Amino acid sequence: MADEKTDEKHAKERMAIPLDDIRNRIAQVVWFVCVAAALLLAVGALCIALKANQNNSLVEFVLDWADRVDLGVFSRVNGVWEADAGKNEAIKNALVNWGLGAIVWLVIGRFADRVIRP
Repeated sequence: MADEKTDEKHAKERMAIPLDDIRNRIAQVVWFVCVAAALLLAVGALCIALKANQNNSLVEFVLDWADRVDLGVFSRVNGVWEADAGKNEAIKNALVNWGLGAIVWLVIGRFADRVIRP
């Protein structure tokens, strides 16, 4: 009887190892996605601040994806991004909004990583 319980315990331990590996992989993927989103927002804000040529395909790609990952909460379209807004205000708005968005993505990613990992 004791041998059966020991065998069951060892079988559960062997099953727990792959589940822990799966959870670790999922946590790594979630963290990578959040870091990539934060990086896109940071590079997008930098492109705006450095007045990069928005007709360039790489800059256009970065700004397009940064607009997507800001989820509308930290959008550069909000606030002073009107046609009559000054260039300095537009740059400040992009740096603040997308900078905060990048920080939020990193905080969410780290929190999710800690929750998912065993």
